[in-house]
Amino acid sequence: MKKLTTIIVDDIPAALEMLVHDIRLNHPELTIIGTSNSVVEASKLLGKKQPDILFLDIMLGDGTGFDILEIVQNVTSKIIFVTASDEFAIKAFKFAAIDYILKPYSDTDLANAIDKAMKQIQPNKEQLSVLQESIKQPNQRPKKISLHTADKIIVVALEDIIRCKSDNNYTEFYLQNGQKILVAKTLKYFADLLKKSQFLRVHQSHLVNQNYIKEYIKSDGGYLLLKDKKTIPVSVRKRNEVIEALSTL
Repeated sequence: MKKLTTIIVDDIPAALEMLVHDIRLNHPELTIIGTSNSVVEASKLLGKKQPDILFLDIMLGDGTGFDILEIVQNVTSKIIFVTASDEFAIKAFKFAAIDYILKPYSDTDLANAIDKAMKQIQPNKEQLSVLQESIKQPNQRPKKISLHTADKIIVVALEDIIRCKSDNNYTEFYLQNGQKILVAKTLKYFADLLKKSQFLRVHQSHLVNQNYIKEYIKSDGGYLLLKDKKTIPVSVRKRNEVIEALSTL
């Protein structure tokens, strides 16, 4: 088995020691070539060494993991982000479609993260930008979302998404420019993620951006007429919720 190198960055001594211990105990394929607990120290370390895998804590005492990536712009390591149990941070990772380890993690979580890091493409700069923006401004609605298709990752502005439609375990996004994007996640996943971002679940199969709703038609069981002239059915159990949401626009 080929030996891989790793550097661990975490500002909490106990968390850093635990990750070092777990890697040495359960992952002999990894050789730890350095550890750090700050932005300044990690930047100096990465300036000298480039590990195969970088374990990077998001929130550090003197800044964030993003600061390190901005200082050392030529980082080629596969990055495994590490975050505490913070609902805002978790939501940010989901919007950016970037994998992470949630502290406290299990042995399985760690093993899966290492496996994924070696198999997956590195997050691109746009994805990291989505993540950074969401974490820096946790109380504001994210403006963009990263969508994983079968062959690429597309960063889309939420304001450009007209609606989403369920296709079994897939979701199809319909954009303002006519583009369609198919993502291998359920509509429920995106409905939960986007419910505070002007998106309304109006039917088991439909999620709609409220900004594109022209009117609600009460006849024929109830349906929405969108600004692009498409009609979307409204389920009986969602009718009152839809009417209430539209009355506040």
